[in-house]
Amino acid sequence: MMKDKIQIIGFDADDTLWVNEPFYRETENQFCSIMAPYFPENEANNELFRTEMQNLEMYGYGAKGFMLSMIETALRISVNKITPQEINQIISLGKNLLNQPIILLEGVETVLQKLHPQYTLILATKGDLLDQERKLKKSGLINYFHHIEIMSDKHEINYRKLINRLDIEPQDFVMIGNSIKSDILPVINIGASAIHVPYHTTWQHENDHDETDNSKFVTVDKLVEILNIL
Repeated sequence: MMKDKIQIIGFDADDTLWVNEPFYRETENQFCSIMAPYFPENEANNELFRTEMQNLEMYGYGAKGFMLSMIETALRISVNKITPQEINQIISLGKNLLNQPIILLEGVETVLQKLHPQYTLILATKGDLLDQERKLKKSGLINYFHHIEIMSDKHEINYRKLINRLDIEPQDFVMIGNSIKSDILPVINIGASAIHVPYHTTWQHENDHDETDNSKFVTVDKLVEILNIL
């Protein structure tokens, strides 16, 4: 059984412990409304995503890079006709995104409370350092975690570095998260375990992955169900 070999449990943060992606979707909708006088609303979102992907290597993940990508997209698709007032509206969208409340998902505290005495729990998330630290502080969950790892990305090399820093073997580690691409595939590829907890809203970028062999990891409908496994 998994519980017989696992020593450390890693938790993703956004859309695993608390709500995140729906706030981005709402911000995207508001951005498209601002851009409606210049560009079809149903196409502005695709243009924004294209800009995000082009900027990902430079800005990384998070609301600040998203805000810059909105401004860049707005200038491009309006052919630089967007007004200073509308640019200010877009900046306000980004600031509002940074200040969204932390809404814990169902069962999060119950799970952490029950696992904390038995395992070493860590938070392994990607994104902007200040933004993720702010979210964690606002969540009230920080005391459950022995180690906080805010990663630039979640590739195999990132998880190998994490395993080395924790001074454990891959088979001692299990990662829990909502993204097949970021939380599951790279983890099982290095010989660790993973539990997939799907979320109803997923960023388009996170759905871009190869076909998966579902027999190599466990999928549960709700986070509390991991208590039956661990």
